[in-house]
Amino acid sequence: MDKVIVVGAGLAGSEAAWQLAQRGIPVELREMKPQRMSPAHHTEYFGELVCSNSLRSDQLENAVGLLKEELRRCSSLIMACAEAHRVEAGGALAVDRHAFAAAVTKKIRSHPNITVTEGEVTKIPAEGNVVIATGPLTSEALSEEIAKLFPDSRYLNFFDAAAPLVTFDSIDMDSAWFASRYDRGTPDYINCPLTREEYDAFWTELTRAQEAEVHGFEDAGVFEGCMPVEVMARRGRDTLTYGPLKPVGLKDPKTGKEPFAVVQLRKDNAQGSIYNMVGFQTHLRFPEQKRVFSMIPALKNAEYVRYGVMHRNTFLDSPRLLDRYYRVRGEERLVFAGQITGVEGYVESTASGCLAALELARRLEDRPPIDFPQETAMGAMSLYISDQSVVNFQPMNVNFGLIPQLGYRVKGKRNKNAELSRRALEALDKLDLS
Repeated sequence: MDKVIVVGAGLAGSEAAWQLAQRGIPVELREMKPQRMSPAHHTEYFGELVCSNSLRSDQLENAVGLLKEELRRCSSLIMACAEAHRVEAGGALAVDRHAFAAAVTKKIRSHPNITVTEGEVTKIPAEGNVVIATGPLTSEALSEEIAKLFPDSRYLNFFDAAAPLVTFDSIDMDSAWFASRYDRGTPDYINCPLTREEYDAFWTELTRAQEAEVHGFEDAGVFEGCMPVEVMARRGRDTLTYGPLKPVGLKDPKTGKEPFAVVQLRKDNAQGSIYNMVGFQTHLRFPEQKRVFSMIPALKNAEYVRYGVMHRNTFLDSPRLLDRYYRVRGEERLVFAGQITGVEGYVESTASGCLAALELARRLEDRPPIDFPQETAMGAMSLYISDQSVVNFQPMNVNFGLIPQLGYRVKGKRNKNAELSRRALEALDKLDLS
């Protein structure tokens, strides 16, 4: 059987190489470390964790906990190494980062079906099956090559600014209403009003809130083209009411009058389960976002599936470019995996590499695809990044908002999430993952 070339030995690339090799498929894993290091990496190890050593919650009431369990049932290398080098972290799965990465490296380098080639990849191989898993800091030379694949498309975005996303179920609709400005067209926006007193309190805390650090490898000039909401607020007490919080053309059905200020939420997925805070690109620390934005009455109990971020992070406009198997539409020999596809987080990157490799292996074996259903976390992620109805695509962590609801009532959020996980694992167990 012809070999598969995997470019990048991060979490996604290492997982993809392992899954392919375990199925008897020869793999050449190309990794630029240690000959060339990205600004975020410091060791020669594969699967190096560059930020936190936590893989987040290990509970099935949390979507990332479900994703971990699905990966375990897919015989994930990354999950096995994480379990072997776990450190105490309450309900989270945290690891000894050096021991973990060393274990991943040893497993990869010692596998008889994997050959490691060191050195920077500057050209995409012209023939054969290739998995590109080069992460959010893809080198400039390879980025230019990726650009040539998609000459008529927005092939790469720069994750300079993204507003927070909240689940629809967590919005207090007793304090909000559906409408479009001046009632033009369909009532697509959720409008969250604030009185003068509520706005003043919100504005005060917004201007005082603590911002996140700008890391050395990020673009410090990122704010020039897209102003954070907290910076806009500092320009004057009422500046926001002439910008993203302007109430003009929006009448509160309870009063028949325009509120003093209105925060608008826009649907972010086709199902209407996730909403975007319009105009709320921000560089505040995540706890500060939750604290300050919860002062908006309709969002007092909001569940955030993604906080606002502003930094440099290269990723594909995947819904227009990739299918549900992470393959390039029209050139299926090329597969992308990891954060470059728009999945966000360690576990999500691993899962994309796992699914992409499983599907590639099936194709090479002339077997039908697995088609992970949307009820599973892995399936929901792959369908999100390939959903051509998604507007203004941005990277996202796995969350229950991507998974279809149960269709019946379960009391309590944790109980409902546990039931969603139970259903997902039942669906996964019906799949032939061999």
